Amino acid sequence: MADETNVEGAVAIEATAAPEAREGRGRGRGRGNDRGGNNGGGDRDRGRGRGGNDRDRRGRGNNDEDGGEELIEKLVHINRVSKTVKGGKRFGFAALVVVGDGKGRVGFGHGKAREVPEAITKATASAKKKMVRIPLKEGRTLHHDGKGRFGAGKVNLRSAPAGTGIIAGGPMRAVFESLGVHDVVTKSVGTSNPYNMIRATFDALTDQTSPKSVAQRRGKKVADLLGRGGAAPVEAEAAAEAIVE
Repeated sequence: MADETNVEGAVAIEATAAPEAREGRGRGRGRGNDRGGNNGGGDRDRGRGRGGNDRDRRGRGNNDEDGGEELIEKLVHINRVSKTVKGGKRFGFAALVVVGDGKGRVGFGHGKAREVPEAITKATASAKKKMVRIPLKEGRTLHHDGKGRFGAGKVNLRSAPAGTGIIAGGPMRAVFESLGVHDVVTKSVGTSNPYNMIRATFDALTDQTSPKSVAQRRGKKVADLLGRGGAAPVEAEAAAEAIVE
């Protein structure tokens, strides 16, 4: 009888303590979940929110800067390209774009994508990153003649008097219109590949120098350089003052 009483008492005590223990364990798990969910998850979410907002602000800032700068965009060429894969051919598009500000800065870029608008966007972004400054005479023509070559493409550039206009065709016209040149005479010899023609044109443009840059490099005055051609000192001074760049 003593053994049965002890057994019944132990069972009763365990039954009474079991709900409290279960509640304690439940509360422990609940607090653990609350700590992990509210503190850890909340901090992570807030961290992601701050990072995302910062990135969004930086992106909008760059877009605003690009939009504030008035650029001239010229689509030169679009070509359909294909890539052979295991299941067949995957077609895409390649775009060639020239970008300039019409004030002496110009660049070109190309991009590939599955759709035409995306390819043009990539090419435009690439052209903006590779813009170079070209010195212009009176803001309308080149300072001197030049030649450029890339691969089989050869181009000849000549400065022209006011009123001549842009005597150029195809891709070269897009470059000069974006650059801000109003009077120039050009000739392309060799290939008609637009990529090679654009690169040959830029090869000739990057060799352009202005009298100011030459005078600074040689430690002389612009009038001294212009007077060596037989011009009178007064005319050389007037011509030197008329040079904008």
